[in-house]
Amino acid sequence: MRPTFALTLLALLFASPALPQPKPKIFQIAKVQIYVTNLDASRHFYSAVTGIDAPCDWCEHPSGAPLLFTLPSHQLLELVPTKSDRANFLGRICFTVDDLQLLRQLLTANNIFFHETDLKILSSHGDRTVPHLLVNDPDGHELEFWTSADGPFQPLQHPLPATNGYVAQRLIHAGFIVKNQPAMEHFYKDILGFHVYWHGGMQDNRTDWLDMQVPDGTDWVEFMLNIPDDADKHLRGVMNHIALGVPSVQRADQQLLDSHLPLPINEKPKIGRDGKWQLNLYDPDDTRVELMDFTPTETPCCSTFTGPHPQP
Repeated sequence: MRPTFALTLLALLFASPALPQPKPKIFQIAKVQIYVTNLDASRHFYSAVTGIDAPCDWCEHPSGAPLLFTLPSHQLLELVPTKSDRANFLGRICFTVDDLQLLRQLLTANNIFFHETDLKILSSHGDRTVPHLLVNDPDGHELEFWTSADGPFQPLQHPLPATNGYVAQRLIHAGFIVKNQPAMEHFYKDILGFHVYWHGGMQDNRTDWLDMQVPDGTDWVEFMLNIPDDADKHLRGVMNHIALGVPSVQRADQQLLDSHLPLPINEKPKIGRDGKWQLNLYDPDDTRVELMDFTPTETPCCSTFTGPHPQP
């Protein structure tokens, strides 16, 4: 064996394994955009569902501009007007991270294209701009990242006035139709560091929902699997949805009934396959808004929970 070849072989055998790519901490969902075709009707719906009397008490609202609802958690629901029908009325999902520079390095190392721009924040503490990153996941869903210190929910020290007390306490997850499950799992789990919180289906031996929880918090995104390509608008609205956490679904249901607000309640409270009470509501564009208990009442089907449950 030639000395040079032998030294090279020894170097390869005893080489240190590659260090894992450092990842930023991802804390929570900070904002979800929801497209609406009738802004006034949707404003009434989300006012009833959240218990928030007005979409904004700290800014002037230009005609045609998005409406913001600030939950007690300071997370945001943003209603974005659209004039056309869409395949998906669930818009951009925004997350908070601790280090945007580390996120840039992580995305670049994995050859993932991202766009960086400045986000203008209007608040009673003064207007300012903060950097944020935009990226599409493998199925094309829009994601946005800003630092936890710069999130627009931070300057809003006082939540919006409640109609008869808040119904929803916080955003706990957003769900969307997934087609390329292996690529999506690789992106969220292997690259960003999300982990499986729970998975289940209509049948015990089938996975229809895969919940991927943020690595440093309790919120999650829900992969809605096995959806036919020709799904109609209502089914797409069922699958592309948001979930709002409440201390008690039964109490929230009664609160909605007592409010006498114009809210069509299409379903009754029930215990889902994950063992949590839930109540499904539908906005004027058929986007499902799921009111959900923070913790399960029964043992879930199919798998156990692997992460902490959200809290009010």
